[in-house]
Parts: sequence; C-alpha cells; structure tokens
Amino acid sequence: MTGLSVRATMVAPDLDVDVSVPDGTTVAVLGRNGAGKSSLLHVVAGLLRPTSGRVAVGERVLVDASTFVAPHRRSVALLGQQPRLFPHMTVAQNIAFAPAAAHRPRAEVRRRVAEWAEAVDVADLLRRRPHQLSGGQAQRVAVARALAADPDVLLLDEPFAALDVDVAARLRALVGRVLADRGRVALLVTHDLVDAVTLADEALVLTDGRVTAHGPVREVLSRPTDDFAARLAGLNLVSGTWDGEAAVDGDVRVVGTPEDTVRAGAPVVAVFDPSAVAVYTERPGVGSPRTVLAARVVEVAPVGSRVAVRCAVADREITAEVTWGAVAELGLAAGAAVWVTVKAGEVQVHPTAR
Repeated sequence: MTGLSVRATMVAPDLDVDVSVPDGTTVAVLGRNGAGKSSLLHVVAGLLRPTSGRVAVGERVLVDASTFVAPHRRSVALLGQQPRLFPHMTVAQNIAFAPAAAHRPRAEVRRRVAEWAEAVDVADLLRRRPHQLSGGQAQRVAVARALAADPDVLLLDEPFAALDVDVAARLRALVGRVLADRGRVALLVTHDLVDAVTLADEALVLTDGRVTAHGPVREVLSRPTDDFAARLAGLNLVSGTWDGEAAVDGDVRVVGTPEDTVRAGAPVVAVFDPSAVAVYTERPGVGSPRTVLAARVVEVAPVGSRVAVRCAVADREITAEVTWGAVAELGLAAGAAVWVTVKAGEVQVHPTAR
C-alpha cells in the first residue's frame, strides 16, 4: 500500500476534489454542514459513485472510468455517529462479521475478536446483544468491528458526536491509540478542534465540495484561508483584495502585515486573534495604523475568565475577547452599536486562491 488518492467530480451532491494521503496518515476533514465531508467519505467507501475521477489505494484501483469495486471488497471501513450493530448478533458475532465474511480461518477470526474486544475494553460483553449495551459500549464495539476487518483505509464520520462528553473523551483516547500504529490511512470528519489536534496529522478543509486548504493541522489552523477553519481555531478571518495596505471587501478594510508573496490586487485573507480586537462605544481617534470598523454587538458570552463579544460588521462577524470589567464599563450587550479596532501589527495577511 502506498497511500490513498481520490480524484472525484459529482454534481449531486456537489463534489470536485483531488486529494492524496500518504500511508500511515490521519487526516481531519473539516467544513460546515453540507460542505461535502460525508460525500467524500462515501465516495471512498463505495456508497457513492462519482461522475468522473479515480480512487485508488496504492496500486489498487477502486474507481475509474471502467472500474467500480463493491464496498465490501475495498478494504475500507466506515464508522459513523451511530454504531449500527447487527441487532440479531452478539457482540462477538458483530466483531467477527468482516473476517468471517472474508472466509478467514476460524482460528484467525477468533484471534481478531479477542484482540479487538480487549483493545476496546468489551471483552466481558461478548455474549451480549446490542440492545443490552450503553451508547458508549455500542460505539466501542463498532470500532472493534471496523478494525477487525483489518482495513487499509479507516473512515470516521463524527464518531464521537452522539456521545456524552466523558464517554467521547475515553473513546477518543482509544481511537488515538489505534491510529498511532500507523498501519493504515484514516479520514476523520469532525467539527471538534480537539479531534483535529489530538488525532490527526493533516487537516483538509472543504467548502462547497472543493478543497480550500490541506496541510499539517497546525499550519492549516494557524494560517486559515477558510472562515470555518478560522472559527474552529478561534481566530477572526476577513477575506478581500490586497490594496497595498489592507484587505478590502466592500466597505470593510482590514490593515495588516502581508506575507512576502502578497501582491496588490491579489485575493487575500486577514487573520487575527480575538484578543487583538478592542471595543469602543465611540469612534476612537487617529493613532497608529489600524483597522477601525463600525459594528453591532450580536452576543456577549463567557470564555473562561474573559468574555467573547461577537460583533456584526457588514455581512460578517468579528469577535473580540475582553475583560468582564470592560463589559460593565462599556455596557456591552446584544444590539449595542460599537466600534472595533485592530492594530495592523496584530493582523497577518495570507494569499489565497479563492
């Protein structure tokens, strides 16, 4: 096996991607609802057939103009939010399903059941049926069933989303141990920054079925070119065109420090931390080069010992992080008219193709 490659185009659902993932790599697939994340996984799993393209695991072609390998013959396992265990089977039979269906020797099937039941801590539940399991137990069994198939590619579609926080944390740790063996490619669809940072090597951001960013997790989140990735990382992002001093989009102008490759007239994104945003009830006077924007408070919400003040600026949002003292002094509340400022030195400007 030499990695996963996916080149796929579809109209409904809308998808146009070209992605390569090296062996032993886990990729967090990020994006808003409807961005195409699950569609990408379903193309790899064989649940959707692209209009055109090619899907391959190493030299083994799964999809092209003349080939379509059935899902059960792909060595691809898909684990979603719901365990979807076979209700008429015991835990042991569920875990054994894939290797038994592949006609593995009975001794090997028993070994895989014992190995993965122990790995996910359900060895004492092997005789139970799904209706006798808690949600967390059922999802652990689903993980064991997926891995007992010994897949080349593991697809995880928000596997922790339906679980309680403490159960999700334990299962995340389990999946982390599984992925650490580097024996397979994994794609992990998630909306949770913790999943991306703790489980993935790379992040891939989808917007309207297109890849808008792909690279190491820290790089994608620290230099986002997509609004979803910026918000996931807790940053503000304003897209526009570089005029030599600022990113400009209509009446919104954000002054910043550009990368060396940024040129006048180029599409860019300006990225800055909420802690770099100051809030005023009256327009501040002229000072050092900075952004000054009229805004309206949308929400005031606690963030640890500080406060996140979400502000509407034209058709976008900018979040400021301030103290409770500032909230009280300025009388900040939803609906209040304010001015927000950001010093130019706090704004990083990156080129973008979109």
